[in-house]
Amino acid sequence: MSDRPPPASGAEPRPHFAPTRAPGRVKEVSSISNPIIKDIRALAQKRHRDETGLFLAEGLKLVIDALDAGWEIQTLIVAKAEIGQELLAKTAARTVSLGADLVEASAKVLEAITRRDNPQNAVGVFRRRLTPLAKLDVTGTNVVVALDRVRDPGNLGTVLRTADAAGASGVVLIGETVDPFSLETVRATMGSIFSVPLARASEAEFLEWRKRFKGLVTGAHMAGAIDYRKPDYGAGATVLLMGNEQAGLTDRLTDACDVLVRIPQAGRADSLNLAVATGVMLFEVRRGALSL
Repeated sequence: MSDRPPPASGAEPRPHFAPTRAPGRVKEVSSISNPIIKDIRALAQKRHRDETGLFLAEGLKLVIDALDAGWEIQTLIVAKAEIGQELLAKTAARTVSLGADLVEASAKVLEAITRRDNPQNAVGVFRRRLTPLAKLDVTGTNVVVALDRVRDPGNLGTVLRTADAAGASGVVLIGETVDPFSLETVRATMGSIFSVPLARASEAEFLEWRKRFKGLVTGAHMAGAIDYRKPDYGAGATVLLMGNEQAGLTDRLTDACDVLVRIPQAGRADSLNLAVATGVMLFEVRRGALSL
């Protein structure tokens, strides 16, 4: 393993955007038993993500999206065999200039990190970022999507991607939810996790915040008697409250809604996938704000 000298020890850590931060180190790693790789692989486990505040983003597109959005990168792992590719080389140089480390890895190492047989040529280690509930923008006709105990990483990733596409001003995760920074969820967002403000709250914290919210709280519910297209979403800000995949909304969250709505269905299916239902409703809420 080759290694350029690290920055001087004892220096105070600086934000990644600080111009005085020392350039990152460049390493070459071919063994999955390397301590650096062991630490990175450990981020597949939620416990290690919680302990370190770090997570993985796989793919050059996601890495560039995160850097462009100002997220703090700690390490970039790239395929050594492809480092000559122009965009990958530029991103590697950009990462080092920001003070993060660059690891040129073998295909075997990338496979071990991503747990995939055909990994992409770049994986970034980023610091997690959450937005305080009180900081979400609920002015004007903005819409916030609130998810009650979402369990499926694919559903959460798709909701974040859809919220980004529709121009939602944030997503709130209520209660015990799947980790939004798991590798599976981040993959499913296709980079939108870096664009949509994301907040986490207990049910009690959300209900307390809801008391101060002056807009419309719309809940999707099987007992809803109102067509989801009927409410006047253009009158002010909206919170779109969606329930758990199996159990729906809790009683307390249901009682906190101003209106309970339902999507009409004609076929034999008794329900829609959470991400699909959220997308259908979200684009209806945002209808007045979207145009080609």
